[in-house]
Amino acid sequence: MAHSGPVVCAICGGSGPCDGKGRETLRAGVWVTNPVSVQVLGICSALAVTNKLENALVMGAALMFVCVGTNLFVSLLRNVTPRRIRMIAEVAIIATFVIIFDQVLRAYYLEMSKQLGPYVGLIITNCIIMGRAEAFALSNRPVVSMLDGLANGLGYAVVLGIIGFVRELMGTGALFGHQILAAEWYTPNQLMILAPGAFIALGFLIALHNAITGVNKPEGKGN
Repeated sequence: MAHSGPVVCAICGGSGPCDGKGRETLRAGVWVTNPVSVQVLGICSALAVTNKLENALVMGAALMFVCVGTNLFVSLLRNVTPRRIRMIAEVAIIATFVIIFDQVLRAYYLEMSKQLGPYVGLIITNCIIMGRAEAFALSNRPVVSMLDGLANGLGYAVVLGIIGFVRELMGTGALFGHQILAAEWYTPNQLMILAPGAFIALGFLIALHNAITGVNKPEGKGN
């Protein structure tokens, strides 16, 4: 009978710093349990900042940075943090990393900081980060916890990037400020850069993910 257990990390073979959960953790965060397309978490920012691809990528990088840092410190402190104040401690850690990213963004990329407005600061309340800290980092070692944060942050960033790409290209015919679709034969769809366009793009993306993974496929049907 074929082995159906979790995929063991080829590098450490189950005895290294990731406890053999490296590949499984990466695959889960990016694809199997993607925080946006599967769990439908953190969609407020996903819908609000994806009218431009550049904004979407920066927001994805912000969440990835915060999620990796938060998971690392929550894991490092998991055995010394009193259970009754753990959520307060987690919020403090999240806020610290959000402030660091926000200040760096303001110092080196002020225009982007203005475009994203309060959404970087609202990462503090993003349920993806708190969820990974509670569900994973509190019960796993630092290296694999960082890997989980990276995987979920990357999964979030990829979804935002796809939505941002579709919305900006269809809504303006341009990407990163450069005209891609010639105005002679393409008329920009203004709906895609408005709020309804974000819901449309996300809906199609979730449907595509479900179709690929076979979610809701009737039992007994073939692949």
